[in-house]
Amino acid sequence: MRIISYNVNGIRAALKKGFIDWLKTNPADIICLQETKATQGDVDVKLLEDLGFHHHWFSAQKKGYSGVAVFTKIKPDNVCIGCGIESSDNEGRVIQLDFGDIRLINAYFPSGTSGDERQAFKYVWLDEFHTYLTKLKKKFPKIILVGDYNIAHNEIDIHDPKGNKNSSGFLPQEREWMTKFLASGWIDTFREFHKEPHRYSWWSQRFPTVRLNNKGWRIDYITVTEPLKKQLKDADIFHDVKHSDHCPIYVEIAPKP
Repeated sequence: MRIISYNVNGIRAALKKGFIDWLKTNPADIICLQETKATQGDVDVKLLEDLGFHHHWFSAQKKGYSGVAVFTKIKPDNVCIGCGIESSDNEGRVIQLDFGDIRLINAYFPSGTSGDERQAFKYVWLDEFHTYLTKLKKKFPKIILVGDYNIAHNEIDIHDPKGNKNSSGFLPQEREWMTKFLASGWIDTFREFHKEPHRYSWWSQRFPTVRLNNKGWRIDYITVTEPLKKQLKDADIFHDVKHSDHCPIYVEIAPKP
């Protein structure tokens, strides 16, 4: 089972940049999108259905903002919209699907780049979500958590750690949260297979040469709980796929041994 996580920075914009043609190459069994900025009704879903995808959406109450979706060729056993945290669910940040004994969670973590108020919201969201996940693990030991985490964890995950030490997404408190999160029984699947530097998943659009020169951040992750470690087959970044300021990342999960 191959699972992709991809912040498309607007599904309608991505569609205009060849997103459907990319889906036709069959890049994965399950495609998890963040920042869709749309409702299901805004998209011609027949394009997805013709490719064999079941599709599930959770949009923000605010039009054209946030939102997550999952396109899957494997029919889920169950779909759970949201996570029961009102402030998060109002912004359409989490959708969950069950495949056998695996719970797949697609999450769009908040950004704090717009100011102190949203940074404070981000810290609260992170703590509430971690508490939620800790409880959920008791019911679902095998969890795959994909999404735009909006955090570059270590210096290796950002092109200019010194210059960004005061930037949202690389603040000490955010990085500390990520360290504690991983220490509580989660595995950063990309780093299981790739220890090399200069591997990123997001590049600022403010300057056109940033992506060309690979001055990026790795802020998109697929983490799994410890019981799934033996089933990890591969994980990587599709850095050359360009429908967004992010690129897709993926993990491959082998059948149970």
